[in-house]
Order: sequence, then structure tokens, then C-alpha cells
Amino acid sequence: MAGENPTASEYIQHHLQNLTFGNHPEHGWSFAHTAQEAKEMGFWAVHVDSLGWSIALGALFVWLFRKAAVKATSGVPSGLQNFVEIMVDFVDKSVKETFHGKNAVIAPLALTIFCWIFLMNLMDLVPVDFLPRLFQVVTGNEHAYFKVVPTTDVNVTLGMSLSVFFLIIYYSIKVKGVGGFLGELTLQPFGKWMLPFNLLLEGVGLIAKPISLALRLFGNLYAGELLFILIALMPLWVQWVLSVPWAIFHILVIVLQAFIFMMLTIVYLSMAHEDH
Repeated sequence: MAGENPTASEYIQHHLQNLTFGNHPEHGWSFAHTAQEAKEMGFWAVHVDSLGWSIALGALFVWLFRKAAVKATSGVPSGLQNFVEIMVDFVDKSVKETFHGKNAVIAPLALTIFCWIFLMNLMDLVPVDFLPRLFQVVTGNEHAYFKVVPTTDVNVTLGMSLSVFFLIIYYSIKVKGVGGFLGELTLQPFGKWMLPFNLLLEGVGLIAKPISLALRLFGNLYAGELLFILIALMPLWVQWVLSVPWAIFHILVIVLQAFIFMMLTIVYLSMAHEDH
């Protein structure tokens, strides 16, 4: 890890640091070897581990659901087909109960969001040292950084929430027109005589949507990962006593946070389709 016998602080910091690739002022395009080097690479540095796991888990979701669709049968369904049908019915019911407009994109979007975030959150149940140690053995670098839970990276959660935010803006303008969208920002809730105050109030509310979406998911998963790391610092018998109950409880957090992100996305897009 950070050393042959890392302190508790070094161990925690090492586990919370991403594998970062970027343009360093002195070393050029390279991987960061320290947290300070990662910081010096600036805004355009890439968290390779978060991005790689996000893409891999997204591809896993597509592969599993495509496999179920290709092999779907009207006879006795396989276990995978049963699972996929349950997921589709669950998301479809949630959309029908919450979304009041007409848009064929919303249900597939909601399904993708829920399953993708669930898979990324699920990586939190992998023992905190297993994959980082394996990566260090494969690369031959015992100090290499490697985070495996993409949703503990605020860049990932903010990227997803900004994508939802752009969809909110797009459908708001498409359904209501530019004038209708600007009218909602400037004429509500107190009428045209309070236009500056309306704009401030509605603007803050609009911008808060992606920020709250990102930080809620990030905060819950980051806290859960940090607890697993702290438990890993304890003696082995204590780890088993604490990690198993926490992992069982954390399953609820994993599912709940994926569900909340999905439901808020549906609600926000439903609001975007409502024309006053």
C-alpha cells in the first residue's frame, strides 16, 4: 500500500485516492504517483479506475439484458429472464405512477439509471483490499491507487446528474418553448412585479437539482466505503464481527440510493413536461 507498514491515516488516504491520468506540468502525460501529483494535473485529469469500472458495469448491464431479450421465451422462462422481467415491470410501474407526460425515452432511461447505479453501488460489497491488491500484483506496483466503487467519486455522480439536468432543460424548452421556460423562471411564484426575486428563487431551485442528485448518491456511498475501510484496519476477528452486519445493512443503502436517483429523475422530467 502506501508503505510497508502504513499508518491508519496513510491506509485510508491510499484507499480514497483514484488512479489518475493527466498532463503533469513536470512529467507530461502520465499516471499520478501521489495525491499531490494528481492535484497538480488540474481539471482535465481523468480518474481511470472510476471511468473504467463505470464503462465495464454499464457494458455488463447491456450484455445481461440483451442476453435475456435474445433468449426470451413465452414458455418456462429462465432465471435471468425472470429477473429482467421483474426489473422492467418494476421500473415501468414507477414511471406510470410518477411521469404524467408522453415520452418513450423516460422508461428506458429510468431502467438504465437504476440498474447502472445499482451495479456501481454493488462494488462496495467487494472486500476493500481484494481488487486493489490484485491490481497491484498485476501491475507490479505495490503503491498503485485503485478505487473500485465509481459512485464514491463525485465526478461520476455529478456527471450523471448533469446529464439528467441537460435533459430537464431540453424537455422544458421543447414542451413549453423558450418563452414558457423563461416565464417559469421569472414569473413564478410571485408574478411579474417580483421578477428578480422569482428568478433568484427559481434559478437556485433549478441548479440545486443536479447538485443534490450528485451529492446525495456520492455522500451515502462514500460514507459506506469509508466505514468498510475503517473496519479493515481492525483485527481480523473484529472485521468479521463488524463487516458482515454492516454489509447486510449496506445492501439496503445500495438499492435505496439507486431507487432514489431513478425516482427523482422521473419526477424532474415529469415536471419538465408540465406546461402551465
